[in-house]
Amino acid sequence: MWYHKPVINEELLQSLPNLKIVASSGVGIDHLDLNLLSSYGVKASNTPFVVSTDTADFGMALMLASSRRLVEGYQMAVSCDTEYFPADWLGTEVSGATLGIVGMGTIGYKVAERAKGFEMKILYHNRNRRNKEEEGAVGAIYCKKIDDLLQQSDFVLLSVNLTPQTHKLIGKRELELMKPTATLINISRGLVVDQDALVEALQNKVIKAAALDVTYPEPLPRDHPLLKLKNVIITPHIGSATRKTRRLMMENMTESIQAGLTGLPIPNEVL
Repeated sequence: MWYHKPVINEELLQSLPNLKIVASSGVGIDHLDLNLLSSYGVKASNTPFVVSTDTADFGMALMLASSRRLVEGYQMAVSCDTEYFPADWLGTEVSGATLGIVGMGTIGYKVAERAKGFEMKILYHNRNRRNKEEEGAVGAIYCKKIDDLLQQSDFVLLSVNLTPQTHKLIGKRELELMKPTATLINISRGLVVDQDALVEALQNKVIKAAALDVTYPEPLPRDHPLLKLKNVIITPHIGSATRKTRRLMMENMTESIQAGLTGLPIPNEVL
């Protein structure tokens, strides 16, 4: 599967009685009905590890682009209406700021490694606490309660899988806990954030900005209010979109398919 296509439903499974495995690109498996696949005896796999480095890089890129108002700056620099560059056109510092990472899995941890280079204070919230050595390596502080992280962070970066527990994890209440100077960065799944609440928070300056590689749906309707806000950066779900990583994803999927067809252990099996 690539970009969640084709849709794996009962009609398709009934039409493919010899199907052995569904190999899905990327980390997320929220588009797969694992119970349905299991009922047909079909295995499933994903490609979780090869995407982590590029996605972490992209999370940092979104943070820097948003904090330094990169998109706005570009638009000003190339606009036919620009006669001078205003001296009071300012961004926000990343170095030394507090980063809160929600979801300290492989991608979240790699973001922390990069943020350490910017001398950021790193907080994290995760289902399971990392061990002391891993925390110490990046200087990360565990927040058992997500509320504590939200209240302290200058940047909140979401890097969680979409599950029933993380569906609209960030809503009106959570946004109101954030600093009015804070930026929300989402590199996980669009449905992790209540988008209506986010629009309201951005319009009313409850938070300063958002940088989103994911939305729901994708792409957004062309008249969606998020597309009209200057304090929002939206990219087309390209966290893992580099030539090397996409090739490795295809190789991983091919290995899983070959293993599934020959009865060997399936790399990155999720079912």
